[in-house]
Amino acid sequence: MTEDPIRSVLFIIVDQWRGDSLGVLGHRAAITPNLDRLARAGVVFRRHFAQGAPCSPARASMLTGLYVMNHRVVTNGVPLDDRHATLPRELRRAGIEPALIGYTTTTHDPRRVSPGDPRYRQIGEIMDGWRVIAHFDEVRMSNYFRWVAAQGHPLPADPQDLWLPADGVPGPTALPAQLPASASDTAWSAAHALAYLKGGALAARSVLHLGFYRPHPPFVVPAPFHDRVPEEAIAEPVRAASVQAEAAQHPMVAEALGRIARRHFFRGAPGLVADMSAAEVRTARRTYYGLIAETDHAIGQVLDEMERSGAIRDTLIVFTSDHGEQLGDHHLFGKLGYFDESYHVPLIIHDPRASADASRGTVIDAFTEGVDLMPTLLDCLGLEVPHTCDGHSLQPFLRGDAPAGWRDAAHFEFDLRSGYPSPAPSALGLGHEEGKLAVWRDDRFKYVHFQELEPVLFDLARDPQQLTNVAADPAYGSVVAEYAQKMLSWRMRHLDRTLTHLNASSAGLVDRLRA
Repeated sequence: MTEDPIRSVLFIIVDQWRGDSLGVLGHRAAITPNLDRLARAGVVFRRHFAQGAPCSPARASMLTGLYVMNHRVVTNGVPLDDRHATLPRELRRAGIEPALIGYTTTTHDPRRVSPGDPRYRQIGEIMDGWRVIAHFDEVRMSNYFRWVAAQGHPLPADPQDLWLPADGVPGPTALPAQLPASASDTAWSAAHALAYLKGGALAARSVLHLGFYRPHPPFVVPAPFHDRVPEEAIAEPVRAASVQAEAAQHPMVAEALGRIARRHFFRGAPGLVADMSAAEVRTARRTYYGLIAETDHAIGQVLDEMERSGAIRDTLIVFTSDHGEQLGDHHLFGKLGYFDESYHVPLIIHDPRASADASRGTVIDAFTEGVDLMPTLLDCLGLEVPHTCDGHSLQPFLRGDAPAGWRDAAHFEFDLRSGYPSPAPSALGLGHEEGKLAVWRDDRFKYVHFQELEPVLFDLARDPQQLTNVAADPAYGSVVAEYAQKMLSWRMRHLDRTLTHLNASSAGLVDRLRA
């Protein structure tokens, strides 16, 4: 007897959350009791990787099931080709309402939206097809600021100054944010989610995309979460002995170390992140985990409401992040390049059906990817997965099965050109279309192929912290050649195949997938 498909889905997407940062995985600074209870009732995918960075490429992969090389949203602000199948459109085609709280960082195809449209002056709009319950505008944040004012908190002349610490001094700080936790952007997402759930929306067949902005910068967190994480729980960053030694690894790393500014992480702070003292980095890391604790608390409120209403009994719950955060590792902050910290993200899936009972509380060590999420949601809802998807459904893992022939590596991509708000070619002297890199990362090696720059190879058995690039070492010449071949074969296998299954014949058009 075939089990009934899932009725509804709660798809929780946080922003810039590192993959190791869950209490259930033993992380000392990650205070995540609510996600831990979700994990104990579901499955944790320990080695889950985003397909790209920053937000636009990563989210496009999650919501199309396509690798970056196929959807081609290579950086923030690049339009998503309107021809691609997307999660909200597939849901609507099946008569399921796709609702959204948060954002998707999608720039619309200018062939269907006028190039003069005001939406092109933003980092991205909502992907077509979602029913917008509440939009968190990542640039103006006007919806959020209006909500703050409605809570009785006066706005400064520049509302962004709300993200200065309580004393108003820019930079890493142990002080709380000016606003109370009840008026934070995390509380904004939770409040809209609770209103949606209390209205009984998940009682019908529906999908709720619930976005939280945190632990994305600016790194400042309201009380009581600002000192929730003990100082002794903060681990030192993984990095070379000096900024100069880190920069010697590759020109891309050297360029980033000389460019990334503190102001992107701490409102109004001058200088470069590479010049932060060890104490400042520890303070920033503690604040980051305070933001995680606050977000976990908000997610707990949502889970509590689902338990109260009974919706949790027939709702698939997925928790993940768009990409990770360097957090001082390799002397960097943000999400960029080829380091695992920028792409390794959490994934927890709770399937309420009896067929998932055998897998509850398990941790999966197979490599999974952001492109697997759209196929998983559609498959669990009993819908057909578009043949164009590069990912695969994770539903067999939820049933306690290890799918035959599952991938043995993770793959992700990055483009060195800058995007929104100031699009420009890479500062490394590369042309507009010359800054691509792609990563093959398995258990033994990590290979980074650059379009125009020298490659990178890490011997993960000897160098798990990825500090020494051995690509130019003659002893690894055969390994570089082997992994370059793997990379080429992977890319050829996943080239766009929208129409390649069709063929003219003497009998007319043949669909080889259905023949």
